[in-house]
Amino acid sequence: MSDPLIRELDHYVVLDPAAGEQILSAADTRHWLAEQLQRLKQLPADIAAVEGLPQQVEWLLDTACALEIEPGLTVQWFAVRLEP
Repeated sequence: MSDPLIRELDHYVVLDPAAGEQILSAADTRHWLAEQLQRLKQLPADIAAVEGLPQQVEWLLDTACALEIEPGLTVQWFAVRLEP
């Protein structure tokens, strides 16, 4: 389980080889991760063990920061704190 403080962060840096680097809100990051999972032809076993797309997205946010979406192509995300 991730550090509970990470849940207080509202933004993520998303690194996508196809789209470059983006800063997304937490909600947009969840949407982006859901799209990445839906692109996969077969889910990795650890993700497939979690039932439901929203739960899989939350599981990824809690336990990982990278996902290989095809051989040699990995997307990454990192929680960040934006200071005003």
